[in-house]
Amino acid sequence: MATIKDIAQKLGVSVSTVSKGLNGAKDISEDLRQQVLATAIELGYKKKSTYNKETRKLVIFIENMDYETNGDFGHEIVSGFEESALKDDWAVDIYSVDHNFQVSHPYDSLLMENGYSGSLVLGFSNDDPWMSDFAETNFPTVLLDNFIPVNPHVACIGTDSFEGIDMAVDYLVRLGHEKIAFLNGSKGSHISDERMEAYLKSMSGHHLSINPGLAVYSYFVREAARYHVPGLLSQGVTAILCGNDLIAAGVIDSIRDRGYKVPEDISVVGFDDIPLAAAFEPPITTIRQDCSKLGKSGFFALQSMMEQVAVSKNLLRPSLVIRSSVGVAKPRIISTHNEDRDSLLYANPLLYETYLKKNLMESQSSE
Repeated sequence: MATIKDIAQKLGVSVSTVSKGLNGAKDISEDLRQQVLATAIELGYKKKSTYNKETRKLVIFIENMDYETNGDFGHEIVSGFEESALKDDWAVDIYSVDHNFQVSHPYDSLLMENGYSGSLVLGFSNDDPWMSDFAETNFPTVLLDNFIPVNPHVACIGTDSFEGIDMAVDYLVRLGHEKIAFLNGSKGSHISDERMEAYLKSMSGHHLSINPGLAVYSYFVREAARYHVPGLLSQGVTAILCGNDLIAAGVIDSIRDRGYKVPEDISVVGFDDIPLAAAFEPPITTIRQDCSKLGKSGFFALQSMMEQVAVSKNLLRPSLVIRSSVGVAKPRIISTHNEDRDSLLYANPLLYETYLKKNLMESQSSE
């Protein structure tokens, strides 16, 4: 393992200068401090405090996710992680970060400087600056609903989207639904693309026709639904599967605003099972992921990597919670065809083309 002396020799500076750089002293320049941190990371140096049971620390980085209030999607994840960490005598800090913070604070340097042994990362998108840092990091790092290939220091946790969405589609099909739309989360998100692919696979597996105009990217917020629901209704859908429960609540609001009833006219399914889903009117049928256990699995994955056991993916099994927002399919007539520029055909044509080719190859091989 590298020492302070190794860093000093590499940079051609004194041991005391390296010590100042590692501990955030004010009497060296910012440029030299960054050089010290970068060299420490390059050589694999670890602060002794990292291994001191009284001072060892982990950190949670959160972006684009509510977590402070009971009922927020991130609240139980954070609580589950903290519970497991504290039982094993780890202190846990929480940073709410944004794009600018990531640009001005290189990931490894931030962990090195603050003596963190590893991190849990929630709510990041594919275009976040730190995503490239994660590809190269030597710090144990666990990402929720994101994936970094090859790097043995980075693990992914989540809930099996393919199994969960297939449960929902299967339930809808048994109630006579064939024209099932999917209103997804944000494009450019790993989990959104994964759930879109899960929807395509499940529709194909149930021998239902795939209309890319019914597979639409949106945002993981309630207000986003009103922009897309009118177009989906005009195409005669009988059910709308949603990327999360907030979208589902917005879909129900928009359906009502247009004079339809849920589930008498249109059925709606959410994803997550946050407290809102059970409290909504009607209560929302949803794909449940256990957020507390997600947090615990995040700590277990982090702990494994800190003990030199590389983890790739750790996926929890979902369950389908059946409530009152789904009913027997009621045939509907197509009124108009509204082209949605956020549909799969425009927002992610590569996924659509790849899936069609894959589906064609599977069909030919089964003949």
